[in-house]
Amino acid sequence: MSLKPEKRSPSRVLVVDDEEDIRELLQLTLARMGLESDGAGTLAEAKRLLGQNGPYQLCLTDMRLPDGDGLDLVRKIGESSQDLPVAVITAYGSMESAVAALKAGAFDYLSKPVSLDSLRALVRSALRLSAAPAGDPRGTAALLGESPPMVQIRQLIAKLARSMAPIYISGESGSGKELAARQIHAEGARSAQPFVAVNCGAIPENLMESEFFGHRKGAFTGADAEREGFFQAAHGGTLFLDEVADLPLAMQVKLLRAIQEKRVRRIGGTSEEPVDVRIISATHQNLRQLVETGRFRQDLFYRLNVIELHMPALRECREDVPLLARHILTRLCREAGLEPPHISAPALAALSAYPFPGNVRELENILERALALSGSGILGEEDLGLCPVPLSGEPDADDAASLQEYLDSQERRAILEALSKTGFNRTAAAKLLGVTFRSLRYRMERLGITE
Repeated sequence: MSLKPEKRSPSRVLVVDDEEDIRELLQLTLARMGLESDGAGTLAEAKRLLGQNGPYQLCLTDMRLPDGDGLDLVRKIGESSQDLPVAVITAYGSMESAVAALKAGAFDYLSKPVSLDSLRALVRSALRLSAAPAGDPRGTAALLGESPPMVQIRQLIAKLARSMAPIYISGESGSGKELAARQIHAEGARSAQPFVAVNCGAIPENLMESEFFGHRKGAFTGADAEREGFFQAAHGGTLFLDEVADLPLAMQVKLLRAIQEKRVRRIGGTSEEPVDVRIISATHQNLRQLVETGRFRQDLFYRLNVIELHMPALRECREDVPLLARHILTRLCREAGLEPPHISAPALAALSAYPFPGNVRELENILERALALSGSGILGEEDLGLCPVPLSGEPDADDAASLQEYLDSQERRAILEALSKTGFNRTAAAKLLGVTFRSLRYRMERLGITE
């Protein structure tokens, strides 16, 4: 079946569902949005239409089909057409299927019974994504550096931006987790919508529910006006949950439900309201370890950690230090109305050799202090005031990081370097590392390295 609006539009959608009434409802809704659509009742028919009537700007597919499932279609489209967003329709309460689809490369998901408001929001996001050039930073402050880890990070961000899957960003304090989240938002379909950053550790526990979900006037003492929460403020855009490990367990339960149902209830409210947000979370703590000790809910962890992006420490990208130092100095001087000083060669050498336990944030603090104390147009090594830190790539006995975390970071770095050298050919990278392809694939999955 094919439905077309009166005025022909270049945007076309493939709808795949074996239930004809649902398929017709979806196509009718799309037609009212001014979109063309083709309908298919089986996986085979969908594949035929993709080859015969493409290109499409979006594919909507049910998870269960008579001759296969939606994941087969997600994978096929991912192999043949990286730019076509695929959204899956899952049974009510089947979050495992939704997460599996997102991990396989789906753009987003809808739960049955399908909310037409949610469908329209998803379609608008997908069409904005199709119209936007891949990897377009759209004016955001980009992550700088040409070291293999940073090149890999930017390539991953370009891919992750073209999805609505929840992302968990891990990494040490000061390694640029929020900057990475902002770049994912800026390169994606939601770039024109709000980016709301929340420091979960800075909110008093008794105010958390109100801050996240909002409240009605008179809901509690002091609620003298209606107020929207973070979810409502980020509607249509991205909600960045920084230091998510600091959320108390009671709030973790409520957050999990809001993410799964895509609906929230304000304190004092009698009904839920739909919210359309992409969730990106981050923490410098080891979430897996917190799950094992019972301090973080396992179900919320798996819901947030659909895709993991690990930010490398600055000591893993030493060749980027001179570039970052000059960039930070230029910005600091521009803000202060000063002429940027020259950094001497010994100063750059000292910075490049320094381990930076505080990462880029510490580099900025060192340069800001040196700029304030220097009395000349040249920053020398003595102006930096670097304190000797016992770190030569080996963990200190007082470090919070465990031996396993240290070993994982070294393994991750070796794999990323091998992938970079081989143009991300996993077979060639496995040979370079001296392991089997199967072993490399397992290690990449365990460390959260995605292509």
